[in-house]
Amino acid sequence: MKATGSKLHSSSASDAVREHARNAYLRPAQQRGLRTFSVNVGEVHRGLGLKNRIPLVCQALKSAKFLESNGVRLVSETGPPSGQSTTVTYTYEFIDGDRPEVRARDPWKELRGSLKSVYTELGGGECYLRAERETLECKESR
Repeated sequence: MKATGSKLHSSSASDAVREHARNAYLRPAQQRGLRTFSVNVGEVHRGLGLKNRIPLVCQALKSAKFLESNGVRLVSETGPPSGQSTTVTYTYEFIDGDRPEVRARDPWKELRGSLKSVYTELGGGECYLRAERETLECKESR
């Protein structure tokens, strides 16, 4: 992001808006496994420290470049009829649920099978549990 004083060059300003929206809104929504997420124009504008660039922010957030590169579609737009205000909020929906970065991470599923070899060495899960119960019973009877 190139800056001159407090203004961004327009060639990179749109990219900066899209990157900010991706990092601050889209990725957290993906990590939480959400199907939709919303972005407020005023929050993005303030977050980037822009001055009088509301139309640029609106255009960048509705652009085909943002939508296609992130696998989302614009499902609603709230705000005034002009569509050019800090109160405008865009709501997006992920359209490609098979993308790995869209799927919610489930740490329990990642553990599946991780102790298989340990249980095998101990005679299987049932034998392991039986031995543990016997050990506990022996300790409790002392």
